[in-house]
Amino acid sequence: MYNASDLRKGLKIEIDGEPYVVTAFEFSKPGKGQSLYRCKLKNMITGVIIDPTYRSGDSFKPADLSERKMQYLYNQDDEFWFMDVENYEQYVLKEDQVGDARNYLIDNLEVDILFFGDRPIGITLPNFVDLLVTKADPWAKGDSVTGDTKPIMLETGYELRVPPFIEEGGKITVDTRTGEYVTRVKE
Repeated sequence: MYNASDLRKGLKIEIDGEPYVVTAFEFSKPGKGQSLYRCKLKNMITGVIIDPTYRSGDSFKPADLSERKMQYLYNQDDEFWFMDVENYEQYVLKEDQVGDARNYLIDNLEVDILFFGDRPIGITLPNFVDLLVTKADPWAKGDSVTGDTKPIMLETGYELRVPPFIEEGGKITVDTRTGEYVTRVKE
C-alpha cells in the first residue's frame, strides 16, 4: 500500500478498481491540521483526468500492471491484434488504445503490451522501427523552397518529411518517440 506521502509524478495507483497515473503533484501544509496532497491523476484506460486532494493518512493500492512481449499480427477495422510470444494467446487493442503507435506497426513487430490485471490497456513500441517507403516524389535539384526535405509515405500510411535522397522502395529508420526520420537502412 502507498500512503499519500508516497505520491509523486509517474506513480501508478488503483482507485475504485481503475488504474491511474499521477501526472502532477503538490504538497501543502496549512498552519493547523493535516498535510494536504493535491494531485492530477489520469485514468490509464479512459484517459479522464481528475484532480483530487488527499490528506496525510490516506492510502492507495498499487495498480496491478504488467508488461508482456507481444507480436503484432494485423488490424481489422478499429481492432489491432497481437499474439503473446510465450503462450501464443491473442489479444486485441482498440484504435484509441493504440493511438499514434499505429503509424509504426508492421507485421511481426515485437512490442510490449501493458496489462491491467488480465486486460490489455496500452502499447510500448521499440524506440526505432525500419519502414518501407511506398511513395516518394522525385526531388528537383535547386528546389530549396521546402528547406531540403520532401514528403514521403511509408508502408503503414504514415507521412513525414525526409532528406531529398530518400527514394521510393528504400527503407528508413524512424524514431517512434518523435515520429521523425533517423537514417536510411543499408541493405
